Amino acid sequence: MTESHPWLKNYPAGIPANINPDLFPNLNELIIDALHRYGNKTAFSCMDKKLTFNQVNKYADHFAAFLLGKGLQPGDRIAIMMPNLLQYPIALFGAIRAGLVVVNTNPLYTPREMQYQFADSGAKAIVIVENFASNLQKIIGETSIELVIKTSIGEMLGFPKAQIVDFVIKNLKKMVPAYHLPNAISFSKALAEGSHFPKPDIHPLPEDTVLLQYTGGTTGVSKGAMLTHRNLVANVLQNRAIMQPFLSEGVEVALCALPLYHIFAFTVNCLSMLQFGAHSVLVTNPRDINGLIKTIKNNPPSLITGINTLFNALLQQDDFVKLDFSKLKATVGGGMAVQNPVAVAWEKITGCYLAQGYGLTETSPTLSVNPIDGNGKLGSIGLPLPSTSMRIVDDSGKVLEPGEIGEIQASGPQIMKGYYNQPEETAVSLKDGWFSTGDLGYMEPDGFFRIVDRKKDMILVSGFNVYPNEIEEVLVSHPDVLEAAVVGMQDGKSGEAVKAFVVLKNKGTNKKDLLAYCRENLTAYKIPKEIVFKDELPKTNVGKILRRELKSE
Repeated sequence: MTESHPWLKNYPAGIPANINPDLFPNLNELIIDALHRYGNKTAFSCMDKKLTFNQVNKYADHFAAFLLGKGLQPGDRIAIMMPNLLQYPIALFGAIRAGLVVVNTNPLYTPREMQYQFADSGAKAIVIVENFASNLQKIIGETSIELVIKTSIGEMLGFPKAQIVDFVIKNLKKMVPAYHLPNAISFSKALAEGSHFPKPDIHPLPEDTVLLQYTGGTTGVSKGAMLTHRNLVANVLQNRAIMQPFLSEGVEVALCALPLYHIFAFTVNCLSMLQFGAHSVLVTNPRDINGLIKTIKNNPPSLITGINTLFNALLQQDDFVKLDFSKLKATVGGGMAVQNPVAVAWEKITGCYLAQGYGLTETSPTLSVNPIDGNGKLGSIGLPLPSTSMRIVDDSGKVLEPGEIGEIQASGPQIMKGYYNQPEETAVSLKDGWFSTGDLGYMEPDGFFRIVDRKKDMILVSGFNVYPNEIEEVLVSHPDVLEAAVVGMQDGKSGEAVKAFVVLKNKGTNKKDLLAYCRENLTAYKIPKEIVFKDELPKTNVGKILRRELKSE
């Protein structure tokens, strides 16, 4: 076993080689187990309002009963469209308890994007924050949505905070455009009605789809990955196995700044931290850096999850650097590559190793992670999780040796069932039990994996493969560069050439300085032919840099 899986000997003590993905018959049973075990401990908080595990369990029962009482059937789709609020875990757990399929939806979607996702998924119901209800009004007639549950940012915060927050958002900040959805019911009323309905008793099968999680669409048309109960149970147990030697049950405080509708926070924060009985601190607006720092100060976390852009933004703030990090046990980065300068600076300031993980929407999402005890490798995506196999293959499917670059493939119980209504795309990605990630990388002799770049983002310069991540890494290591993104552009001589978009810390730096720095650190064909300075880079709501938008410029 160790010969075919060289990473096993590098697991920290106490981490098993395998987990039992059938420990719970479905995701609902896993959730109920945690809610019952931790009872009166704090499960979630948002804007200083706390809910216990028992309260979440009761509200989830009420919400599930309401959905079934309104005529929804197990297997129907329900969209949840909101930022991180206390309503989210209640709506999520209630929908799962009712046997529904959850469709996570980015609240910043345009009406066109909403219409596509709702029509593609066949959603019959939606839980939506009223800030975005005007967009729903524009397209609801083109969907199958029959039941609309609306909520406000402050609805679950209690008197008088709820009234104050909602007054400021609606009347002072003007963040709720006028809308007309006459049959919409408020979230609080749905819970109240559901309290009078029979308690649900639904028993989904392990292979039933529980989540339609749409791919980010950063490299093409968004597709709905069908994640089953068994997929998500497996990934929660895999994450738990990796973290169990370092975290304690019922005492941890986990900062959740990434949105729960994103698969990383969905599984790692909402579900895996639930299994630990952690207090999850929900951050509604992570772009408010000052507000985020205040939240960290008031709720000293023992675990922080995030992505490179979030860590980098925090590190630039003097108030963050001055915080007390004595309780911080683990920091996990995912969603995009964690750049080495950011990881080094994070550990220097917080005293906590930043463990980079790796996964995709289609893999529930975690496939690999660096050991969070600090014995990982800077710049690597770590070791495969228990019960997970990873390999490198060439274009013909031949398995490559350590050190050889090819496409990363993965196999394990967390791999999706397929893409919803897209059998051709499913057949391309899933073959003989292996999922093709679309990422180029290589395995080191000791089993650690490294990503070189996205297969589709690779730039071909005069026949040489150029990987944007490498050039971005060099650019952000310059002391005057805050962020960088690299794309390929057409070139008459070399076919393609490198184009860099840069956000500066120090406006006094010029292109000549950066090109000189690149010449010191890169071979000639990798040096950007063009550098464009920008005030900011386009990003998804999660903070991933959108290279395709830059390329279209």
